[in-house]
Amino acid sequence: MWKCGPRRIRIVVALGTATLGLACAAGAAAITGARINTSYSLPLGIYIRTDDSHAQLIEFCPVQPFAAESSERGYRTRGSACPDGAVPLLKPVVAVAGDLVSLAADGIRVNGKLLPKTAPLFRDGAGRRLYPWPFGSYAVEKGTVWVASTYNRGSYDSRYMGPIRTAQIRARLRPLWLL
Repeated sequence: MWKCGPRRIRIVVALGTATLGLACAAGAAAITGARINTSYSLPLGIYIRTDDSHAQLIEFCPVQPFAAESSERGYRTRGSACPDGAVPLLKPVVAVAGDLVSLAADGIRVNGKLLPKTAPLFRDGAGRRLYPWPFGSYAVEKGTVWVASTYNRGSYDSRYMGPIRTAQIRARLRPLWLL
């Protein structure tokens, strides 16, 4: 006889919730402009395209040599969206034209404010050498933005690539459903 104790109920509820979540994710991914983020730079979840030109999340294709480095090292998975055959990056914009960015060993400062978890690393999780953008102060020029994750200290972003040209931006996004 099958017993339905508290432990079994928790397991059934957890499996049902996971199944429902996957079904919702699959349905949302079918929506034009939906992106499923599985990277560590932002919370896991579904992000959707927005027409808000001030949205602080962007999707972009890095340029060389950063495209090759991020793809070859597995920071980006294979895909067809970017010219190098990998998926775009999804990052928060932390500085726009007119802002002052300072990059130092302790992290990125925007207009004097230190952003958490932005200290550049000198080795990635696999022990490979990382080369931070040259330390110093930069006036953000028109047509560029700086991106950085304050969610994960290991993010591959402007602390290594420097400013991102706005022409590289494929989409602006907002969260729809986060885990």
